[in-house]
Amino acid sequence: MQIKIAPSILSADFSRLGDEIRAVEEAGAEWIHIDVMDGHYVSNITIGPVVVESIRKVTRLPLDVHLMITDPDKYGPEFIKAGADWISIHPETCEEPKTSLKKIRELGAKASIAVNPDVPLDQVERYFPDIDMVLMMTVFPGFAGQAFIEDVLPKIEKAKKVIEQRKLPILIEADGGIKADNIVRVVEAGAEVIVSGSGIFKTADYADTIRRMREAGNKK
Repeated sequence: MQIKIAPSILSADFSRLGDEIRAVEEAGAEWIHIDVMDGHYVSNITIGPVVVESIRKVTRLPLDVHLMITDPDKYGPEFIKAGADWISIHPETCEEPKTSLKKIRELGAKASIAVNPDVPLDQVERYFPDIDMVLMMTVFPGFAGQAFIEDVLPKIEKAKKVIEQRKLPILIEADGGIKADNIVRVVEAGAEVIVSGSGIFKTADYADTIRRMREAGNKK
């Protein structure tokens, strides 16, 4: 299995964001991960559709937008219009998640359900027929630089088994505290898309870091 590396710009230098995105693209990243926080669902505040629109102008890589906001039904279409290729929502933020996921797909983006570390998988399995990806959070959403939560690994393994048993075309993405020294365990559990913020942007050589992460993950 060939994993995809998705650097999270939450840890990038925002004073030179365009250059940072170009740098990780040149370093071999497959996706760009964008964390959107509204100060309500999580206590931090990050960016809106205008920034995503600007990012779209500097890269052709898929833009993977994680909406940590209280009203994804209102703002999700704006992010898709701005250039998002993937939209992840937290089901507890939607009145009817199935309707929200359907709308994302109708607007031309891929739909994903985000699962926090304390949310049992069986609470979201009913949405699997309506998604293209499940985002398994390996930290609690809200801030960059948190420590990886190992207890999520069995839940990733369970998600992989459910997807395989149902023969569903769903990717598994993992996000939170993943670096070159622990990526093997995450991929072994079943993750195919690896989000890493400080694990990439806080290193001296993006290309070397992404190479080591990919080599470690693909040798699992």
